[in-house]
Amino acid sequence: MAYDAQAAADRFEQADPRDILAHAVEGFDRIALSFSGAEDVVLVDMVADLGDKVQIFCLDTGRLHPETYRFIEKVRDHYGMDIELMFPDPEAVQTLVRDKGLFSFYRDGHQECCAIRKIEPLRRKLATVDAWITGQRRDQSPTRTAVPVAQNDRAFSAPGHPLVKFNPLANWTATQVWDYIRDYQVPFNELHERGFRSIGCEPCTRPVAPHEHERAGRWWWEEATQKECGLHITNIREADIGNARESA
Repeated sequence: MAYDAQAAADRFEQADPRDILAHAVEGFDRIALSFSGAEDVVLVDMVADLGDKVQIFCLDTGRLHPETYRFIEKVRDHYGMDIELMFPDPEAVQTLVRDKGLFSFYRDGHQECCAIRKIEPLRRKLATVDAWITGQRRDQSPTRTAVPVAQNDRAFSAPGHPLVKFNPLANWTATQVWDYIRDYQVPFNELHERGFRSIGCEPCTRPVAPHEHERAGRWWWEEATQKECGLHITNIREADIGNARESA
């Protein structure tokens, strides 16, 4: 019987993230957690209590901050777990840089670079699992206000390979995330202490002022409604999904 993501979303809408994670791990043998930021490391801390069934992976775009690489190793050492690094196709990166330079995203928009450095490696990883877990929250940005705690991943499913996506922290706020980090002494990226609230690639991330939204520092030269790299394109309009797939 096919997994009923809508029923799970309704059932766990107000559930504790740990209960959502336990449900996800119980229901899927091949399940992975996408790890990069503060929200994700909270989930890493939570799944550490569920054994080693969840695969932890990180997208290494080749443009991350040095602090982020140190953070990945800190988490690996703290929990004694494997973190799989997914790399972009080197020929695709070389072609982009040769044809358009290292900073074409400032001129052309970030979608092309993200498609090569993030979406393709993610698609490759997700082809090996049946469900994945993300740290998305509804209060992160205008594109994420309707994120459910469970959903059918329309963007990365393939014929004969349906994919389910879990967002256990959908209802949490940034304050709850940081309260958890402090209460449980969870490792975090040192850039957060320098005004970086949402951290991506080094050229595309800047600190934000206290009055700014946490994702204001991501692709700051673009409109707020465009601040998605494609990893979570099921957050955006259905009509855009096909376009994003073609660019990946």
